[in-house]
Amino acid sequence: MRRKVVAGNWKMNKNIHETANLIAELRERMKDFKNQVDIVICPPYTSLVVAKSLIKDSPIKLGAQNMSQYDDGAYTGEISAKMLTAIGCQYVIIGHSERRQFFKETDELINAKIKKALSEGLTPIVCIGETLNEQEAGITDKIITTQVKGVLHELKAAEVEKLLIAYEPVWAIGTGKNATPEQANQVHKLIRKQVGQIYSWQISEKLIIQYGGSMNAQNASMLLSQTDIDGGLIGGASLKADLFMAIIQAGAEASG
Repeated sequence: MRRKVVAGNWKMNKNIHETANLIAELRERMKDFKNQVDIVICPPYTSLVVAKSLIKDSPIKLGAQNMSQYDDGAYTGEISAKMLTAIGCQYVIIGHSERRQFFKETDELINAKIKKALSEGLTPIVCIGETLNEQEAGITDKIITTQVKGVLHELKAAEVEKLLIAYEPVWAIGTGKNATPEQANQVHKLIRKQVGQIYSWQISEKLIIQYGGSMNAQNASMLLSQTDIDGGLIGGASLKADLFMAIIQAGAEASG
């Protein structure tokens, strides 16, 4: 069985003091937690060093929300993979829908970032997903297939084994619309099928595919019980310890 991975994307929330408070709450709630689920938090850059020190000797792993495709240089405001690993990050979110929407990131750029992250030993959480217009036009399968091929372009099989994919139905994030667990699972199956066709069924069966469509304490159990949903990339619900822990517990229960 694939291990569930629950990752919290804090987005542009929590200063260093608020970060310390949230991690303290999480650690308190995790005192009796059995390590059945991989737990990742992705705070803003300014909180990464503080977060790393505060999660020491806990089940929590550290990730970043984005990174540059370059090692160093005159790229004002950018952060490199080497900088993230020096802090102690193990994961990095790449190609989040908000990066695509607001910062015009393309599959080609995302592909370059994935390659750089892997070369530095980071585990990329690679985001793909369709917009509301694409979903309503009935071209979800086409968009997902195109994105899978684009972001994995020229990656070796051994590299694909080291990454995670997060399916983000953009139309279900903060819109009040929700994908049913069955709808979400079908797209996860499609992603797994595409990876299997490009690489091998052995690789696709091992691939962890998270759901990133507004998973919360109320719907987590139903989503995580689906055969091809291997965890969640959590937004708003990761900013409150009780809500995030409820999703983690749902992941543990789904893992048996």
